[in-house]
Amino acid sequence: MPEQFDYVVIGGGSAGSVLANRLSEDETKSVLVLEAGRSDFSWDLLIQMPAALPFPAGKSLYDWKYESEPEPYMNGRRIKHARGKVLGGSSSINGMIYQRGNPMDYERWGGDPGMESWNFAHCLPYFKRLENALAADKDDEYRGHDGPLKLERGPAKNPLFQAFFDAAVEAGYTRTPDVNGFRQEGFAPFDKHVYKGRRMSVSRAYLHPVMDRKNLTVRTRAFVSSIDFDGTRAQGVTYKRNGQTHEVKAGEVVLAGGAINTPQMLQLSGVGDAEHLRSLGIKPVVDLPGVGENLQDHLEAYIQYSCPQPVSEQPNLQKARMPWIGLQWMLGRKGPAATNHFEGGGFVRSNEDVLYPNLMFHFLPVAVRYDGQVADTAHGFQVHVGPMYSDARGSLKIRSKDPKEHPSMIYNYLSTEQDRREWIEAVKISRKIMSQPAIAPYNSGEMAPGPDVQTDDEILEWVANDAETALHPSCTAKMGPKSDPMAVVDPESMKVHGLDNVRVVDASAMPYVTNGNIHAPVLMLAEKAADLIRGRKPLEPQNLDFYRHGVHPADAGTLKK
Repeated sequence: MPEQFDYVVIGGGSAGSVLANRLSEDETKSVLVLEAGRSDFSWDLLIQMPAALPFPAGKSLYDWKYESEPEPYMNGRRIKHARGKVLGGSSSINGMIYQRGNPMDYERWGGDPGMESWNFAHCLPYFKRLENALAADKDDEYRGHDGPLKLERGPAKNPLFQAFFDAAVEAGYTRTPDVNGFRQEGFAPFDKHVYKGRRMSVSRAYLHPVMDRKNLTVRTRAFVSSIDFDGTRAQGVTYKRNGQTHEVKAGEVVLAGGAINTPQMLQLSGVGDAEHLRSLGIKPVVDLPGVGENLQDHLEAYIQYSCPQPVSEQPNLQKARMPWIGLQWMLGRKGPAATNHFEGGGFVRSNEDVLYPNLMFHFLPVAVRYDGQVADTAHGFQVHVGPMYSDARGSLKIRSKDPKEHPSMIYNYLSTEQDRREWIEAVKISRKIMSQPAIAPYNSGEMAPGPDVQTDDEILEWVANDAETALHPSCTAKMGPKSDPMAVVDPESMKVHGLDNVRVVDASAMPYVTNGNIHAPVLMLAEKAADLIRGRKPLEPQNLDFYRHGVHPADAGTLKK
């Protein structure tokens, strides 16, 4: 007889770890989490040591190693997309930056028909429930202080950070006490999910502390191949583990695989655009054309500078230093390896037509790409910059019935007039900041894109050739009412339209990508979804004011246009 569980959660990543914890709080319900990757072992330095973050990407032990189709507006480049293939998901391999997004993001969500319960007032209590914001004042009503996720801030003590912040002010921008508080717009040290020199992944925060619950079962290296249906009612799932095929019965199937795996699994199981599914020999269970559509992401570029003073972290990238740096970390969780180095940045509006910040900056006191490619300089630094709510839209489609074949993805970066305009503004604003007196003593010249890139066309060509994903794929099974033909998930229950016993809880359910790294919004969404799945009354909305530039929150719904 197949095993039976009340909830089967597909994916042990960020959302899956939250769900495992919250759903298993009910001792009368049994929970099974199926994770295709391996466990996040405590001895694994590549995922526990914060500064080791460039190493897991591109390695099949940790990374699904997705890539896009040739992007038509980026000279046919295929853009690599690292996604976590390990317990904790991408929270075990990402840059550990914690940003909620702008409150106006959620006003935009809540401005759509049927989405009223996802405005900022309704989301704020769930952000607070998940957070233990160690740097925030205990009486700060915008931040949480008792949640599972411990968040350190900054400290951004390297002199390059202070010079960068001062230069931003000289360029006409502002400082803010906390980008996750009352005012996102401005520059500040960033929160990070690093605690006492070690990565605070979501599996470490939510899952490992409750692994001994008798009603919770977690299986790694369990590759789910399909959801099993009786008509439109999900009966369970089929998965492979240790070379054996297993079936398991489920009262509810909860998809938490992320914006790539979740639409892939739905399509493989017969849920999606019926014509496309039939063309692959898959019998449609329900025709939902929005599955895999509305794909959104953040594209970012690295603007790099050489530094004439020996103050950057560049020397610590030398292989000869790594054994000592590693030993410092292993003996005391200290030294250059104990931080993600993404300790500060900011958010600005690129022009007066936008109502809230549309550009994000990460400052790094070292010149190195996310994949570990080091700039040729003794000392250097860089800013990562990119538009935050581009109107470019892509799509994701499976290629065959083979669950191990990666889906076809195209993001259409740089495909719209807005996107191209904001990229030109992003590079020009970055250069404006970096030309200020405060940072002049540390700036001996721009290495990338370099002084030869000046005109708008040259900037766009450089972006097309050099920019990379910020690793924020989202929105491929968006929330929305059944009356929206492209909506996939009911915002009041997280159930997939037209199906019984199937829910989606991950970044694919987001209707619009948020303003910043999307890790924190995914956790918020999972916290709220857990209440909806359990039939508990959602937390009461908190109508706190927040900074907005020349717009009332009631008008935020117009932003979607």
